Amino acid sequence: MDLEWERLEARLAHRRDEGRALRVWWRDDDATAWTPALARLLALAESCAMPIALATIPDTIDPELPRLLADAHPLVTVLQHGHRHRNEARDGERAVECGGFRPTEAILADLHRGRHRLAEAFGERFLPVMVPPWNRIEGRIAAALPGAGYVGLSGFGSAGERRENGFTVANAHLDVLRWKGGARFAGEGKLLAAMGEWLDDPAAGGDASFGLLTHHLDHDDATWQFLERLLPMLERHAQPVSAASVFASGSRDE
Repeated sequence: MDLEWERLEARLAHRRDEGRALRVWWRDDDATAWTPALARLLALAESCAMPIALATIPDTIDPELPRLLADAHPLVTVLQHGHRHRNEARDGERAVECGGFRPTEAILADLHRGRHRLAEAFGERFLPVMVPPWNRIEGRIAAALPGAGYVGLSGFGSAGERRENGFTVANAHLDVLRWKGGARFAGEGKLLAAMGEWLDDPAAGGDASFGLLTHHLDHDDATWQFLERLLPMLERHAQPVSAASVFASGSRDE
């Protein structure tokens, strides 16, 4: 496996030396409270000088989390991870909260309450970007986000960044976990190959940003070990960027 690591490092170093270092941003989902796993995640981010965006569930945040984050890694940004992270799919359909059986107006009202709560709790750390639970959002909800005060949307998939009228769509591309049958490490070989495939994609050129996706509450030892090897490599050879630099700027909640 060391050979695969060496090949990836060589490719990243080559891009850097050509003046087109890979732009990398990091999103971690499901934050609600200060836990040993979150502390470990932020310590790792700080040790590698990596900005990190915490997709946070508004309805279940621990009131102490904003205070504890205030003294944490200074490059932490908070995004909105739905409202309750509750499955509201129609019978027989895949899990979704930003969609499902409820009317559009009711869903948007919940999202607005969640956005206001995060803005109040986290202040300047909060960026009004929607990260839909399960990375699923119905078109009727996505279309309403710009008018509802959001500056961006982030799901998961190979699509490149899209910007229109101050609204940015920027997905994560590499999930270090696999989910079928329960959350577990996706495997070094699979993840290194996926990064190589993304680097081969024409969309990886120019200013496109590569999105790393983690879920700190579900990491096992193998996942942590992978990140502890990958992130220092990205610090050396890539261009870590913050969520604020990926997404269009916009007004925060009133």
